[in-house]
Amino acid sequence: MQPREDWVELDPRAIWDAVKETLREAGSRLAADPVRAIGVSSQGETVTAVDRDAQSLCNFIVTFDNRTVEQVKFWERTLSRAAIYRATGMPLHPMYSINKILWIKGHLPEVYRRAHKFTLVEDFVIARLCGEFGIDYTLASRSMAFDVEKKCWSREILQAAGVEESLLSPVHPSGTVIGTVKRELAAELGLPGRVLVVTGGHDQPAGALGAGIAESGTAMNAMGTADAICPVFENVSFSNAMLADNYAVYPYTRESLYCTIGFNLTGGLLLKWYRDTLCREEERAAREAGADPYSVILSGMSDSPKDLFVLPHFVGSGTPSLDPFSKGAVVGLKISTTKSNLTRSIVDSINLEMKCNLERLAANGIPIREVRAVGGGAKSDAWLALKASCFGVPVVRPRVQEAVSLGSALLAGAAAGVFSGVAEAVKAMVAMGDTFEPDPRLHAVYEEKYGKYRELYGRLADFNRSLE
Repeated sequence: MQPREDWVELDPRAIWDAVKETLREAGSRLAADPVRAIGVSSQGETVTAVDRDAQSLCNFIVTFDNRTVEQVKFWERTLSRAAIYRATGMPLHPMYSINKILWIKGHLPEVYRRAHKFTLVEDFVIARLCGEFGIDYTLASRSMAFDVEKKCWSREILQAAGVEESLLSPVHPSGTVIGTVKRELAAELGLPGRVLVVTGGHDQPAGALGAGIAESGTAMNAMGTADAICPVFENVSFSNAMLADNYAVYPYTRESLYCTIGFNLTGGLLLKWYRDTLCREEERAAREAGADPYSVILSGMSDSPKDLFVLPHFVGSGTPSLDPFSKGAVVGLKISTTKSNLTRSIVDSINLEMKCNLERLAANGIPIREVRAVGGGAKSDAWLALKASCFGVPVVRPRVQEAVSLGSALLAGAAAGVFSGVAEAVKAMVAMGDTFEPDPRLHAVYEEKYGKYRELYGRLADFNRSLE
C-alpha cells in the first residue's frame, strides 16, 4: 500500500492471514510426516507497533518507505555516522527500524503510548504463533539499535532516541526455540499439538544459509524484489572504508560468523515496473500461452549489449552510495532504439549495479570467487549466463531456489533435533544445480561498458537531489 507518495506500508492482517494459510496448507500436505518446528525469517527494517497480544496498532512501515528523512537529520545532530556504525554495524540511513519508531513517536503519539512492543515481521509472527516475543540477532541488527559485537540492544542508541528497551523484543541467536504454537491455533491450522517456534533470520543471511554459504569467497545473490548479495567472514571490522561504502556488518545465521549485504533496492522491482508499464503485449502473449510473463519479456532481449544505460535507482540507490534521493534514468536513447535493446539494458543495469558492489567488497577485503543465485530471477538461464559474464566469476544455481525458506527450515530442524546442528543440516539438505561460467569475450565487452556505467550515478546525483 502507498497511502502517500514515498510511503510504503503493509497490512499486518494480510501478513498474518498469509502465514496462517501457508501453515494450514503445510499441515495438510505433511499429515504423514507432521510439522515439528517452524522457523520464522523475514525482510528487514519493516516495523509495526503491537499490544500485549501482538495485535497491530498501525500498518507495517516497509523498508523502502522514505518518510523518515527527518529522523536521519536527528541522528546527524545527535551522533556521528562513525559512532552509529561502531555501535550498531549499520551505516546511517532512513530505512532502519529505529527511524520508523521515532517517526511513530513524533507523528502517531497515541499509537506510541499504547505500544507494548515495536516488532519487525519476524517477532510479530513469532508472538502471534506462540504468545512470546523474540527476535534473532540478524534481524535485530537491521533496526540500527542493536550492538552487533555485544549482541544486545544498544544502550547508547536507545538512550539517544528516548526509546525504552522494554519496547523491543528479547534477542536470541538464530535457531533459538521461543515457544510452541498455541494449542487453539494449532487446532485451527491442523498442526500437531506441540510445534516449536524458532527464530530464523533476516531474509538475506537466512537465504545465504539456505544456499550453503559457510565460508568467505562465496556469496549468495538473491534475485528478488531487491537484488542483494550476501558474503560471510569471520572477523568483524568497522573500517572507515566499509562505512564509506555503506556496508553493514552484522551476525550471520551461523554462530561465530558475520555477514554484510550489497544491494540494489530496485532489482526485480524494476522488471515489475517495466512489465506493468511497457510490456502489455508480452503479458497478453504470456497469458495466452500459459507462460511466465517475465520469461516472455526476457526472451525478447537483444543479443548483445548496446550503448544504452539504465540507472536502476527507482526507489533510491542501494550500496555503495545508499542515496535515498537517487532516481532511475535511461541514458543513450536514440530513434533507432528498440524495445529489445531496452529490455537487455534493464537486465544489464541490474547486473552492472551488483558488479559495482563486487568491486567495492573486494576492495574492502571481501573478494567473491563464486556467486550462488537464488530467487525468482534465478529461474532464467539467460539472465544467469549474462550475470556470470558480467561478474567474471561462476554463477551457481542451488537446486532449491526458495533459499530463505530452506534456511529457516534448517534452523528449525536443528532446533527440533532432526539434525545434530546447523552444519549437519546444511550438509544434508543443500545441493547445487547448474553452473554458468563467464564467456571471456562477453566479459571483455562488459568490462568496457562497466567503465562507462560507473560514471552514471555521479553525473546524475546532484541533478536528482535538485528535484527534491
